[in-house]
Amino acid sequence: MKNKFLKSVAGLALLASAFANAADPYPNKTITMIVPFAAGGPTDTVARLVAQSMTTSLKQTVIVENVGGAGGTIGAARVAKAAPDGYTLFLHHIGQSTAPSLYRKLSYNAVDDFEPIGLITDVPMTFIARGDFPAKDFKELVAYVKANKNKVTYANAGVGSASHLCGMLFMSAIETELTTVPYKGTGPAMNDLLGGQVDFMCDQTTNTTSQIKGGKVKAYAVTTKTRVPSLPNIPTANEAGLPGFEVAVWHGLYAPKGTPKPVIDKVEAALQVALKDPVVKQRFSDLGTEPVSAERATPEALRAFLKTEIAKWSPIIKKAGVYAD
Repeated sequence: MKNKFLKSVAGLALLASAFANAADPYPNKTITMIVPFAAGGPTDTVARLVAQSMTTSLKQTVIVENVGGAGGTIGAARVAKAAPDGYTLFLHHIGQSTAPSLYRKLSYNAVDDFEPIGLITDVPMTFIARGDFPAKDFKELVAYVKANKNKVTYANAGVGSASHLCGMLFMSAIETELTTVPYKGTGPAMNDLLGGQVDFMCDQTTNTTSQIKGGKVKAYAVTTKTRVPSLPNIPTANEAGLPGFEVAVWHGLYAPKGTPKPVIDKVEAALQVALKDPVVKQRFSDLGTEPVSAERATPEALRAFLKTEIAKWSPIIKKAGVYAD
């Protein structure tokens, strides 16, 4: 009789706890922000800065979990199948818009299986090379790689990565195919570039700025229309002899499809606070980027922009004939 009574009390306690948790406003436990690339890379850097600020405004810990592989599609697939309760978020870059064209088979729909929350930042890219690379400037870089296309090596962070996309556009612009060396993330690619195992790469300023300022690599050009304030002496690719060449790596925040609007609204508000956070703004500036405007850090803006970017990249990838299984 006593055991039955105790079990009954325990059952009531569990039920009361469940009701209490259900009544608690979001969030009432740790939030996981999935980054579909290796730790230490440029997207990971953006995510950790944003997550730290959001932890303060949401009053719950926002942890970053790296789920890399297959150009970001493994992490994306995991989020697409996650519970739509606001405790799994997804921070991805331009790859969210190129995956539908790069991959013949995706287990998710890049638009329909996610709830957009807002854009975060547009990151410029930089062409850099090992410290003893022969070319003195960007014009010489282009001439050198065209003349030595069979022995020059271009490093990237894997199929679908921003560095892969930049390299693909570069080779198309100079009408020269180069030997590409894909890595499992930007960190390993940068390590081999610093060690002289590969010749050059194009990657985000969030990952290259410290190496450039430290004199560890040769910097040739940035990929935006205007020069980057934190790297004022580096010309744009357009200025340096490659007319019209432009690519920036935008980042966006998402949740699984079906996440309730009140939850999306809270996360969006926390994102807006993060993008105004002086610490985030300063760190972004140090890394050669800045937060997007408040108008762009909204679900509506990200949804529209993602669709535009998918339409933009699809013919480019199709023309290049680059696909992954």
